[in-house]
Parts: sequence; structure tokens; C-alpha cells
Amino acid sequence: MTVGDVMSKEPVCVTADDFVTHARQIMRDHHLRSLPVVEDERFMRVLGVLTDQDVLHISSSRSGVTVRGFTTICPAITPDTGVEDAARMMVDAKLSRMPVIRSIDDPILAGVLSAADLLRKLHPRAHRVVSDIMTRRVVTCSPDDRIAKVWSTMLESDVTGMPVQSPKGALIGMVTRHDIISAGFARIGLEDESGTRAKQSPLVERIMSTPAYTVPPAMPVSEAIDMMLKLDVGRLTVVDNNRLAGIIDRIDAVQACLP
Repeated sequence: MTVGDVMSKEPVCVTADDFVTHARQIMRDHHLRSLPVVEDERFMRVLGVLTDQDVLHISSSRSGVTVRGFTTICPAITPDTGVEDAARMMVDAKLSRMPVIRSIDDPILAGVLSAADLLRKLHPRAHRVVSDIMTRRVVTCSPDDRIAKVWSTMLESDVTGMPVQSPKGALIGMVTRHDIISAGFARIGLEDESGTRAKQSPLVERIMSTPAYTVPPAMPVSEAIDMMLKLDVGRLTVVDNNRLAGIIDRIDAVQACLP
């Protein structure tokens, strides 16, 4: 099986000269964590990707900057690339969506490959359970935390989502980079798009996703993957005896499918 068999063939993209604020709006509208970046709309030569982490670095005070300066270079994947080889590239690059080019010699955008595309076709190694692949050191937040604080923690810890816990330790939801982008908050200048200062930024409880989707450590990875795809979520919280034990995301799941 090759990438051409599973990729999306009509990808949403941005050009290098588009404003980052425009790219951010596209991410919101299409619920995307990254966008392929092309040189221009006429030739569609792929330059890399713009990620949600890149977008979070842009504030209202820098609304005139273009995508070009925030493009992340990514591995070259073509429609003829084997699915397992593409999965390894995705895991190594830590990108859940990657552009697909026509060929190494013709880097024109042909499609987009996502972790979800791979998970619909790949199968985890036999007998693998959630505890085998989960991240055990989990960064969490409170519903009373300000978005500014959570956003800063995400960037510093390089996490894409954080479980939200009540003061008594109960899991009540999840807050992600996409939630923060949708709320309009960004880092530089410590203000959101309306000029709201960090100490006045909304509370996590206003933007978090609920309920908290949880799985036990002993759940087979295959079942966790099915749950991610059915719910269309990027991560699941692992709970053992009512206590937070870990977290898994789509990249963890893709890695679990590699031999």
C-alpha cells in the first residue's frame, strides 16, 4: 500500500506570502492543526508546513507578517512512498499532517497525508496495550487557569493538548492548541486579537473540550485507535483506578503500528 492510496487529494493550503492571520482563520474554519505552504497558487511548489505551534507565536501586534517566515521544512513524501515509510517519517518529524508532492523532482502539491489516514489502514503490533505507548508524565491545567498561562506552558513543554483537572483531581475536559487558536489568544505581545491583556484572558473552562475522553491502561491499542477515529480526537487521557496515568495521541498510535 502506498501513500497515494490513502492521502487526501484536495488539500487546503496557504501560500508563502499569505498573512499568518489568514492562515490562522483557515485553521479555525477547517479545524486543522497544520497547513501545506506553497510558493504561489499558480505553481503550487511545496515549501513546507505551517503548524499550530507556529501560529501561536503571532499576536495582533504582528498581524502583517507572512507565512514564509514561519514555514517548517518537512520530509518529502510522494504518492509512491510506502505507507509504513511515510508513517516513520511522520513519527520522526512529529507532524500529524504532511504534504505529499508529485515526485522528488517535481515538488508540486499532490495531497496531504494525516495521522488519521494512516491509522485507518495500519494495525498496531499484536498484544500492544495503551500502557505500552502512553506518555506517563502528563502536563495538566485547571479550569480556572488563564488561557495565557496554558498557552505558554504548551509551547514550553511542546505539548499539543492538556487534560483539565478539577481542584480535587477529577478529569473534566481537554484544552488543545486548536482551542486556543479559536479563542484568538497568542504569545507575542501577551494579548489576544482584541487587545485583551494576558491577565484578562479567558479562563480555560470557557474554551476546553468536554467530556474528558478516557481509556484504561490495559485497553488494546487497536481499540484506542478506533475510539480516536470515531470521536475525531487527537488524544485520549489514560486513567487507572480513577487516577490520571498518562496520555496518548495520534503520533503515539502511528508509532505503535510500525514493525
